[in-house]
Amino acid sequence: MTRTEEFEELRPLLFSIAYRILGSVSEAEDAVQETWLRYEATGTQPKSAKAFLSTVVTRIAIDVLRSARVRREEYVGPWFPEPLLADPYSDPERSAELADSLSMAALLLLERLSPLERAVFVLREVFGFSFREIASVVDRSEAACRQLSIRARRHMDAGRPRFEADRKEREQLADRFFGALREGDVDGLRELLAADVHMVGDGGGKTPHAARELFGSEDVAALLAVLTPSLIRIGGSVEAHEVNGQPGAILRDRDGKVLNTLLLDIVDGQIQTIRTVSNPDKLGHVGPVADAWAVFNEARRSME
Repeated sequence: MTRTEEFEELRPLLFSIAYRILGSVSEAEDAVQETWLRYEATGTQPKSAKAFLSTVVTRIAIDVLRSARVRREEYVGPWFPEPLLADPYSDPERSAELADSLSMAALLLLERLSPLERAVFVLREVFGFSFREIASVVDRSEAACRQLSIRARRHMDAGRPRFEADRKEREQLADRFFGALREGDVDGLRELLAADVHMVGDGGGKTPHAARELFGSEDVAALLAVLTPSLIRIGGSVEAHEVNGQPGAILRDRDGKVLNTLLLDIVDGQIQTIRTVSNPDKLGHVGPVADAWAVFNEARRSME
């Protein structure tokens, strides 16, 4: 196997590691590309390509995350990870860990960890690296990595919901939600939302929004029942699609360009949180991005 073939075989794993550390598709792709450049420039063949490349991509991701945190502190409005439609890496033996770690809620919990804690947690809990391997990757002792892992797991466990819906139940509830959404059915939407549902959007200050954050089933249902039918009236669409391993949707304009992504957190049989990402800088990998302001103004005129 050539060096290029080795790298391409491991690319899905490298991207998946980098994305979970960074929460950014574009930055993860850049980290993987930089890893390839370093691998290509290496004079000798490493004993284990997987160990070498995992180490390089993790260290790059840690460095990028440290600088990214400064930018995120200056971000306009709520900051969410870039939506991921499909994880390129799969491992049947760790499918549960991979799926759990990909959700928007889990990625936001990871944001609370230090870059080093985050990297250790991802390598250990998600991808099953041994502490010996992790120690070599992050250049710390095995004992230090165990402590980092314990602290990270404690923070993650404390923030997770107690009763999560199973996959089939989530899909069925999401189907009903998107049906009611398209129809502008306030009662149907209200029935599926938790009383204290939280709807929040990441537009980065670059897109229109009726409300950056909204709480309560009455207000959230009323807003959704107005906005979505108005989009459909002018030729837009709501395309149900799994996003970050969760029930979600891609909202498009009449030309099929992406307006935003929508994700549902379903806990204990109800929708607890609705997160939208409309910042155009975070949607380019999903597809051509729509002019959100033009769509908003046209939809508003259609309601007059």
